[in-house]
Amino acid sequence: MLDIKFIREHQDIVKSAIEKKKVILDLDELILLDDKRLEILKEVESLRAEQNEASLSIMGSNAEEKSQIIKEMTLLKEDLQKKEEELKNIMMEWKKMMIEVPNVPDISVPDGESDEDNLEIRSWGDIPNFEFTPRNHIELMENLDMVDFERGVKVSGFRGYFMKNDGAQLFFALWQYFLNYFISQGYIPMIVPSLVRKESFIGTGMIPQSEDDLYKVGENEYLAGTAEVATMGYHMNEVLEKSDLPKKYISFSPCFRAEAGKHGSDVKGIIRVHEFFKIEQVILCEASHEESVKLHEEITAHVEHLMQELKLPYHVVINCGADLGLGQVKKYDIEAWMPSQNKYRETHSSSYFHDFQTRRLGIKYRDTDGKLYFVHSLNNTACATTRLPAALIENYQNADGSITIPDVLRPYMGGKEVIIKK
Repeated sequence: MLDIKFIREHQDIVKSAIEKKKVILDLDELILLDDKRLEILKEVESLRAEQNEASLSIMGSNAEEKSQIIKEMTLLKEDLQKKEEELKNIMMEWKKMMIEVPNVPDISVPDGESDEDNLEIRSWGDIPNFEFTPRNHIELMENLDMVDFERGVKVSGFRGYFMKNDGAQLFFALWQYFLNYFISQGYIPMIVPSLVRKESFIGTGMIPQSEDDLYKVGENEYLAGTAEVATMGYHMNEVLEKSDLPKKYISFSPCFRAEAGKHGSDVKGIIRVHEFFKIEQVILCEASHEESVKLHEEITAHVEHLMQELKLPYHVVINCGADLGLGQVKKYDIEAWMPSQNKYRETHSSSYFHDFQTRRLGIKYRDTDGKLYFVHSLNNTACATTRLPAALIENYQNADGSITIPDVLRPYMGGKEVIIKK
C-alpha cells in the first residue's frame, strides 16, 4: 500500500503507474474521497473536543448549569454518533480503493500490454539439439511409470496427478538439493502454512488482484498459491531491530491455484496444476532502494547458479508493466527451455516491493537513531515442483525414452544415474 501523503503529493507518478500496470482505478475519485474523509474526520475530532470540554465544565457547575450542559451533551452525542457512522462508511470505501492503488514500477521496467512484451536480458546454456524428435514430459513420465494422471483425475479431479517411483524421488531430490544450498547461504528454513487468513493475502497484494485464482475455504481463510503469503505474515504487526536485517527465509509449503480462466492452457501434464509444492525465497531488509536492488539481483543470481548447476538452459526476462503484480516495483522471470514446445517457460519469478507489502502488514524496524521505518520485502521462487521437474525431464531425455539424472541430484537419488523403464 502506498502512503496517502505520497499519493496526494505525486499524483502524476501514481497515475503513470496505474497506466503502466494496466490497473482500472480512478485516482481523481480516490483524492475526492480522501478530501471527504479528512473533512469528516476534522468534524468528528471537533465534536469529540467539544464533548470533552463539556465533560470538564460540568464538574464546577451548579445544578441548573449541569442540567443545561447535559441537554447540550445529549444533542452533541447524537451529532457525534452520526458523524462517526459517516466516517466509518467513508473509511470502508477509502480503504477499498487504497488497496487497489498499484506500487510505482522502477524506471527500468519496459512498457507493454502483456507478458509477450517482456524483454530478454540474458540467456545461459545451449539449446539441446536432439538427433530424434523430443518427447514431452507427459509421455516420458508415463512410459517410465513416474506419474499417474488417470488416477490423479479420479481422486483429485481436473489437473490431478500422482507422482510415484522415480518421479516422487526426483521431487524430493530437488527439494533437498535446493534447501541445502539456501541454508548454506544463511537462509532460515521454514515449513509454512498453506491455509492462511485473509489479512496476509491483502498484505501481500494477492487480494484483490488475484482473488479469483484462490480457493476460499472458510469465512476468512484461503489456500495460498505461494509460501510468500504465510512467510510475509510471520512478522505481521511486529517491530524488528535494524541489526537483525536482512531477514532471509527459505520457505516450503504445498500450494494451490484455481488457474482461473486458463482451462484451455496446459490441460495435460504437470506444468499447470491446481496443487503443487514450492520452496520460496523471502527477504526483509532495511528501507533502502539500493539495498532492495542489490538483494533483488542476489536472489535472482541464487536461482541462476542452481539452474547452471543443473545444466538447464534458461533465459531471464524483465517483466513489462502490464505483467507486474499490484505491489511489484520490478520483476524478473527465469524461464527454462522446454524442448517439446520449442520455447522457454517460466520456472521462477523474482520481485521486490519496497514497503508496499510491509505497510499493509505493519512490519517495521527500529533504526539506530530509534526511528521506526517499514521494512522492504523481496521474494523469488527457489524450486517450484512441478514446473522445474518438467523442464528437467524434457532436457535430459534420451533417444530410448530414458532420462539422465543431473550429476548434482544423483546423491539425493541413491546414486542412480539414469531413470529407465522397469
